[in-house]
Amino acid sequence: MNRLEANMLQGSSVLGHERPLVIRVSFATCVRTTVCLPLLGLITCVLISSVFHFEDSTGTHCQVPNYLPSISASISLSPECHIWRFCIGLHSAPRLLVAFTYFKFYKTRFASKFAEGSLSCLSLAFSLSENLGLLLLTYVSSSETYFVHKEGFVLFLVSSLIYMLITCRLWKAIKKYSLSPEDAKSHRWKVRCLLLNMSSCAFAGFFFWKHNMYCESGSYTFFALFEYLVVFSNMAFHLTAVWDFKSREVMVISSSEDKTF
Repeated sequence: MNRLEANMLQGSSVLGHERPLVIRVSFATCVRTTVCLPLLGLITCVLISSVFHFEDSTGTHCQVPNYLPSISASISLSPECHIWRFCIGLHSAPRLLVAFTYFKFYKTRFASKFAEGSLSCLSLAFSLSENLGLLLLTYVSSSETYFVHKEGFVLFLVSSLIYMLITCRLWKAIKKYSLSPEDAKSHRWKVRCLLLNMSSCAFAGFFFWKHNMYCESGSYTFFALFEYLVVFSNMAFHLTAVWDFKSREVMVISSSEDKTF
């Protein structure tokens, strides 16, 4: 066994003593996996709905032609709903890890600043609220209980928008005193994702209103398109954590209890 293998398998016994098993995963890999799970789940659900359940996923009360399924329609059908729930279920725990990592980072960085320290607490609260809204709209589909699904979607949308605003404000302060190009790049892309998210929300709301008021052909299609952009820009925003914690690792340590203690 070479030296690299010995470092990876740290659970072997040395001189009769059991060494703890240590599993190391880079934080960047953890973040990418966390973002890729809902991304791949959503793309898969939309593709399956478009190919196999096109009429069901694009049909509305207006009975006008539509060409894209909405996210809510895509994740409420079967087997799409099971794929989406599986991906979000795996995604939720690492998402909490990232949220608390940011909170710890902010509290250390802004220990002597009251305004930024308060915003750090709000950032954690809205991050948890966003995750709760996502779980709610995922596990209660629009075809089961529409009101609960809608409230979960609104909670997710509002919480994610406020979270992104607070995060951009915090990283503006970080960039001001940081000499790292990674911090400047992270702030720049966070702002871009926020602007794309806000504009997409506005257009999605406009076309949803237009569809319900006038039942125009194509309005629901544009609503679905901008709804995708809302979610994709949200995912891209969370992906910037790769730059924020590039050199950090997630460690899982397992060791047997000393029964003689």
